[in-house]
Amino acid sequence: MIDALLNFEFIRYSFISGILIGLIAPLIGTFVVVRRLSLIADALSHVTLGGISFGMFLLTLSPLFSFINPIWTGILFAIIGALLIEYLRNSYKNYQEIAIPIIMSTGIGLSAIFISLAKGFNQELVGLLFGSISAVSLSDLVTIIMISVLVLLFIMLFYKELFILSFDTEYSQVIGIPRWIQFLFIVIVALVISASMRVIGVLLVSALITLPVAIAMRWTKGFKQFILISIIVGESAVITGLVSAFYLNISPGGIIVVILVIMLGLTLFYQSFVYGKFKGVKRYENGRSNSYIKK
Repeated sequence: MIDALLNFEFIRYSFISGILIGLIAPLIGTFVVVRRLSLIADALSHVTLGGISFGMFLLTLSPLFSFINPIWTGILFAIIGALLIEYLRNSYKNYQEIAIPIIMSTGIGLSAIFISLAKGFNQELVGLLFGSISAVSLSDLVTIIMISVLVLLFIMLFYKELFILSFDTEYSQVIGIPRWIQFLFIVIVALVISASMRVIGVLLVSALITLPVAIAMRWTKGFKQFILISIIVGESAVITGLVSAFYLNISPGGIIVVILVIMLGLTLFYQSFVYGKFKGVKRYENGRSNSYIKK
C-alpha cells in the first residue's frame, strides 16, 4: 500500500481526497443531523446526480461541450437544489419537510431523463455513483481542497450562529441571526456532497454525513466533543475503506458505508447488552434543548 502511495499519483489523490472528505462530511453532518435535516443530504445527492448526468449528456451532444466537467454541472445543480429546498421550506412553514421529497423526486426525474439521453450508464458514471479509487484527478483534488477550505472557514466564522440555529430556531430569530446564514449553510451542504462524489459516490455520501454522527451521539457529553468523535469515526471509516477497496479491487463507497454500519451496530450492541444503557443520545432526542448540550 505504501509503495502504491509513493508510485501512483491517482492513489495519492484518492487518499488525500478521502482524508479531506472524512473531515468535512461528518463536520457538517453534526449540524445537519441535530437540526433534523438528515434527508436533505439524500435529496441533494439525487439532484447532484441529475447535474452529473446533464453534464455527460452535453458531452455526447456536441464536441463544443468537450470542456465541460460533469462534476461542475453536478455542483451547479446541487447549489440550485439547496436554494430551492430552503425556498420551499420558507414557503411551506407548517409543512417544511415537504420540500425534501419535492426536490428529491425532481432530481431522480432529471437523472433518468439525462442518463437516457446520454445513452445509458458508462464506467465514469458508475464511478461517480458509487465511488472509485482510481477516478480522482488532480483537478478533482484541487476542487475538493477548495471546498474543504470553504467549509472549514464557514464553520469557524459562524460556529456560534450555527449552534444557536441548531438548537433554538426561535431564539435565533429573536437575537437577529441573518437568514442568509441558513441559505449559506444549505449551499455548504451541497458543496460537501459534490466534493465527495468521486471517492464515496453521490448515492452513498449521505451515509458519511449521517452515520458518523449517529455513532458519536451515543458517546458524547458536549457538542464540541460530539463534533470531534464524529470526525474521528468518519476518518477511520474512510481510511479503512480506501485501503480495503485497494486490496479487494472494489468501489470504496460501498465498503465505507458497510464499515460505518458495522461500527454503529457494535456501538448499539455494546451499549444495550453490555453497558446496559444508551448514553448521549437522550441529549439530542429530548427536545434538543441547550440545557442538554455544552458548547
